[in-house]
Amino acid sequence: MPHLENMVLCREPQVSTLQALFGERHHFSFPSIFIYGHTASGKTYVTQTLLKTLELPHVFVNCVECFTSRLLLEQILNKLNHLCSSEDGCSTQVTCETFNDFVRLFKQVTKAESLKDQTVYIVLDKAEYLRDMEANLLPGFLRLQELTDRNVTVLFLSEIVWEKFRPNTGCFEPFVLYFPDYSIGNLQKILSHDHPPEYSADFYAAYINILLGVFYTVCRDLKELRYLAVLNFPKYCEPVVKGEANERDTRKLWRNIEPHLKRAMQTVYLREISSSQWEKLQKDDTDPAQLKGLSAYTHVELPYYSKFILIAAYLASYNPARTDKRFFLKHHGKIKKTNFLKKHEKTSNHLLGPKPFPLDRLLAILYSIVDSRVAPTANIFSQVGKQNSFLENKFPAY
Repeated sequence: MPHLENMVLCREPQVSTLQALFGERHHFSFPSIFIYGHTASGKTYVTQTLLKTLELPHVFVNCVECFTSRLLLEQILNKLNHLCSSEDGCSTQVTCETFNDFVRLFKQVTKAESLKDQTVYIVLDKAEYLRDMEANLLPGFLRLQELTDRNVTVLFLSEIVWEKFRPNTGCFEPFVLYFPDYSIGNLQKILSHDHPPEYSADFYAAYINILLGVFYTVCRDLKELRYLAVLNFPKYCEPVVKGEANERDTRKLWRNIEPHLKRAMQTVYLREISSSQWEKLQKDDTDPAQLKGLSAYTHVELPYYSKFILIAAYLASYNPARTDKRFFLKHHGKIKKTNFLKKHEKTSNHLLGPKPFPLDRLLAILYSIVDSRVAPTANIFSQVGKQNSFLENKFPAY
């Protein structure tokens, strides 16, 4: 489908796989599909675009908004009910307390003539939040086609691998589809596709190439890169607007934009500067720290969880493993002081140097020192991997 290929770039294998799984409108599709990948890897956009373009009956629900099972079940039923009654122009609100009620009401709603002989798709975005809800919710959605005896497919969109979802009691295994990170070539193609109509595509592609050359080593997030591209483009084309250069004077354009891109490096991911504040900063040619309302960062900060990962690694390398229960649990019980220290442990651990530790212990300490609950997403594990490679390069003996 050429129209779909123009809308969804650099995701042809995933689109073809989903189209093959969906099949014809009246065919029974796979009962459940689990789609996972890093943030801004196109999971939500590809799924929504595919369902809308093919005009398939579907319900899209964000699990962050539906923080309880009742809200989640009711929103699915109400959206599905609205989908059935959209031709009549009226719909009634459905109330649902338990998953058993959901199965019964789902059968009633899907009896509508508009959904007859068609596959109904339920998309659960941010599906990792299902693990915090009732224990029967996830297995129920995985077997929804079997429980309701209806032509329905449930799609789970998550940043966490399926192994972190699988219940201990066993459940129906979904079809797992992975969305890899965009390569630098993919990002170049996607970002260049957004060029303004008043400028040529080659001119904007040259600007995106410069932008990725600066930011790709520290930022792979498509949303963040798109934001940076829009934010800094007026400064890039400023010499062209003033008549000081043409679109092919790449050297002059680079010299004009280079100091501003370096300045923008200080606020990647931090969102300390709004678009209006950044425009004011560029016009006044002032330092970001001097702009009112901004904190005075003079260096690039580590990502939020990377700081805690480094702290957890320090604690794990200098403290014995048997002290974790005492330090990180509120109710650890009584510990006899006479048995706590042995003769060879009276020497300071800092003088003995850091000791190796397993990954499970690092993550356990990380989850205990962070104030909010941390989901073991792919971003957390990628930051752990980056910190590990950094230590190996800096300290080969370590």
